[in-house]
Amino acid sequence: MSIKSKIESLLFVSAKPTSIKQLADLIKKPAKEVEAAGDELVQECKDGKRGLHVIKNGSNYQMVSAPENADLIREFIKDETGGELSKPSLETLTIIAYRGPISKLDLNRIRGVNCALILRNLLLRGLIEAAFNKDKKETYYTVTFDFMRFLGVNKIEELPDYEKLHKDDSIDKMLKNEEAVAEQDS
Repeated sequence: MSIKSKIESLLFVSAKPTSIKQLADLIKKPAKEVEAAGDELVQECKDGKRGLHVIKNGSNYQMVSAPENADLIREFIKDETGGELSKPSLETLTIIAYRGPISKLDLNRIRGVNCALILRNLLLRGLIEAAFNKDKKETYYTVTFDFMRFLGVNKIEELPDYEKLHKDDSIDKMLKNEEAVAEQDS
């Protein structure tokens, strides 16, 4: 698989700009090679009549929708962010509220499905925020002040049964068990 293909896949699932260094670490290629491939991808997307573009700002790349589709995207996002949350979105939001900060990998393990699209939707709605942990090389999710304001709580600890559920170690045990099994399979 080419470096460009890997960059494109990573940018597709990322909900935010991704640095050349982070891409290079994930792809396990030198930053100069990743930047050259990323710049080619930017140009290819710009030249083609595609619905998705890759843009570069400084040392960060991000996948975005084509500018000519802005009205269509705006209408879709209005519908997506204006309606009620789906059951999977509510489940994911609840896990983030009670267990956050939590990584996407742990969310996927707890829910048993890929949560990328749900996370993107919750980010668009302003209910969660993402922060990249450089040491662990993972993005962690937490709820926002807008989420807490919407629920009428001043701090996350005011959620019902927060202390009991936040410190419940059964989820931690399950995650450690799945981690051990994944390491054995590698």
